[in-house]
Amino acid sequence: MFEDSDFIKSCEVPGPTKEAIRALLVYKSNVTEEDVVVDVGCGTGGLTVEFASRAKKIYSIDKNPHAIEMTRKNINKLLKNQDNIELINANGTEGLKEIDNIDIALIGGSGHELFNILDLVDEKLNSKGRILITAILVDTKVEAINKLKNLGYNPKFMEVNVSNGRILDRGILMKAENPIGIISAKKH
Repeated sequence: MFEDSDFIKSCEVPGPTKEAIRALLVYKSNVTEEDVVVDVGCGTGGLTVEFASRAKKIYSIDKNPHAIEMTRKNINKLLKNQDNIELINANGTEGLKEIDNIDIALIGGSGHELFNILDLVDEKLNSKGRILITAILVDTKVEAINKLKNLGYNPKFMEVNVSNGRILDRGILMKAENPIGIISAKKH
């Protein structure tokens, strides 16, 4: 697991997904070296980097060319083997059309296309495939859960609140990060 400070960051691109959240997503995904993973809305590539060292193949999709470039920089900086990563500069629905079989779908940015993205993921998700969605907006959390239920999934929801301590001369100052919702579902 990489530390947040290991990643190259940019004001133009959100991310990386915080270390504690990346760790939870890796754990909840139950990723293996046989899995094909898609990272929709890859941002700076935090999840791409973490999953690339654990999965057979990873497709990273983002409509922002700066995000694709930032992901490429983080891959080059942090990973030795990059043969299993494909970067796709497109919106989520267009990028997903290029991929046939998915074992794990990570959705962190949907560009107002969450329903279409989930429809495509559902079509392309292999049996026993997993979907993991991260969301900070309450509306996105509700929409994702309702859409997954409409598609026949039994979604699970977790709200994660992480605070990190900064050690001072006088004591420890706790600084909270944004709460993140994690919606997960498995295909049956």
